Amino acid sequence: MPKARVAPDLEMHYLIDDFTDPWKKAETILMIHGNAERGSAWYGWVPHLAREFRVVRPDTRGFGESTVMPRDFKWSLDLVIDDYLELMRQLGIARFHLIAAKLGGTIARHFAARCPDQVQTLTVVGTPPPKWDRLGAKAVHSTEELEKSGVETWARKNMAKRLGSNFPAEGVEYWTKFMGKTAASTMIGFGESVPYVDITGDLPNIKCPTLVMTTEASALGSVESTREWQVMIPNSELRIIPGDSYHVAATDADRCAQETLQFILKHRQ
Repeated sequence: MPKARVAPDLEMHYLIDDFTDPWKKAETILMIHGNAERGSAWYGWVPHLAREFRVVRPDTRGFGESTVMPRDFKWSLDLVIDDYLELMRQLGIARFHLIAAKLGGTIARHFAARCPDQVQTLTVVGTPPPKWDRLGAKAVHSTEELEKSGVETWARKNMAKRLGSNFPAEGVEYWTKFMGKTAASTMIGFGESVPYVDITGDLPNIKCPTLVMTTEASALGSVESTREWQVMIPNSELRIIPGDSYHVAATDADRCAQETLQFILKHRQ
């Protein structure tokens, strides 16, 4: 179980999948998972990507097997990005392609704008708009619910919107329990801050080729509203996947991975 001490308060767990030809120098993909997940969430993508690229799948600070964060931890996008950068530095990787899902896409868009010399391409899948209005009552309710009932109950309550109407019941149960393993203290601190960071100003500063994927009827926003922020990214493309899930990286992993692979191969430098 590989871990790296990337900050005084953080041992970051990560997975590396690399089935590239050993005599070639492989480019790297860094994958950022969503809220209440971990790097293993990308299981359906790995077979498509790892033959062509070295794939690095960390557990974000506080999540999965990485160090749990206390409830009062002071979260910021830049702090989380610093964790990833230090992991990549320790792995000897200077440049990489970036793929992210759900709230990971908020982190990733800021990441690409901040680090244009390191991020070669960006793919965001089922990600929120760049600015979410914070509904104080909703945030408080979520905190109270997490404290009272735990993360699994919270996840179960919202899973239908997350995975849409066509996902099998067994898959819904798997994802509910998978997300439910997340520490409540991490969820409360992360959920009270990161989702509400306004990254609108970052979009015009993303210089790398960017692929945005969403579904026809995502609960995170219509195709039209997604296109409104996607076109603010200079060299970007929008792909619409049939369906009504917003965790399309999970519900349509094969389709999304294939689209992403072709995009990266087209734009690799």
